[in-house]
Amino acid sequence: MRSEATTTAEYLANLPDDRKAPMTKLHKIVKKNLPKGFQEVMDGMIGWVVPHKLYPAGYHCDPSQPLPFIGLASQKNYIALYHMGLYSNDKLLHWFKTGWARASKKKLDMGKCCIRFKKQDDIPYELIGELVSKVTPQQWIDEYESSFRESRTRRRRQS
Repeated sequence: MRSEATTTAEYLANLPDDRKAPMTKLHKIVKKNLPKGFQEVMDGMIGWVVPHKLYPAGYHCDPSQPLPFIGLASQKNYIALYHMGLYSNDKLLHWFKTGWARASKKKLDMGKCCIRFKKQDDIPYELIGELVSKVTPQQWIDEYESSFRESRTRRRRQS
């Protein structure tokens, strides 16, 4: 659910009581483990981006926006952690799924880059900390640009 909060503190303060503790803990874990260079932002949810000073081209859908990387949101029925690297990097995705199987007895509830936590007891905080530490801003920029080169090549071949 999109929030109108303009700061992380306001976002966390406005959460339902049962979401405050796990969201606050996830926020702290991401901040502590995320490599230097990412910038925290609020845009309907808590997010971390590659700022324009590191990647002037910005996000391809709207170049005025910085390149998104991680999002953290309290949705209607779950807490969501969005990690764009899981969508674009098969090795990272395999590492995460293997780590999840070791860290949790619960079935992984995941979309392409969205990890859903329906119960706060289901959150493997240490694994999330390790996950967010694995990609630097430069690695994310390289991965992002590589995926665009590959998709343009595929489109040309199909034409």
